Amino acid sequence: MMAVVPCLLPFFLPVLLSFSSAISTNSEGNALHALRSRLSDPTNVLQSWDPTLVNPCTWFHVTCDSNNHVVRLDLGNSNISGSLGPELGELKHLQYLELYRNNIVGKIPKELGNLGKLISMDLYGNKFEGKIPKSFANLKSLRFLRLNENKLTGSIPRELTTLSNLKVFDVSNNDLCGTIPVDGPFGAFPMESFANNRLNGPELKGLVPYDFGC
Repeated sequence: MMAVVPCLLPFFLPVLLSFSSAISTNSEGNALHALRSRLSDPTNVLQSWDPTLVNPCTWFHVTCDSNNHVVRLDLGNSNISGSLGPELGELKHLQYLELYRNNIVGKIPKELGNLGKLISMDLYGNKFEGKIPKSFANLKSLRFLRLNENKLTGSIPRELTTLSNLKVFDVSNNDLCGTIPVDGPFGAFPMESFANNRLNGPELKGLVPYDFGC
């Protein structure tokens, strides 16, 4: 009987892999359903988000890859309100997080720093408050980070200067304080990216602390 087991492996392996993928995408669906429970949706843009489905790949505003992993969440300008929770950190394959121009309030979850494949995060035009999470320094694939037109406070985390792939960084029209980083990619960002805050201009190393004025 033991000799039969290796022969059965080619038949069971695809089933096991499929089962593993289903568990993963189901956890992503659970994370998105948890997000929906936090949001007010007066125009029913989330009406297709049915938690009883095997995965969320058929939901509107959700894009999956060939393995049924969620890679895009497009809810920009959707007239939604509410807050974000830590469950968004479960979307491990997410590449694009588009939540711009809504009425989302509260703090930006530090768990978004778990989205290691993220390329673009657009949270601008909301009512986010609190500090920019230092955990964003873990997003090594990030190219676009737009947090402008919110109510963010505190200083710009120096940890973000390690994001070597970052091409666009916009925090204008917030209530940030301190100085502007000059290391890493920050040396190339235009001053317009930092306008209308309480920032004290570019950092002068060794002369004043980076959080001067906070």
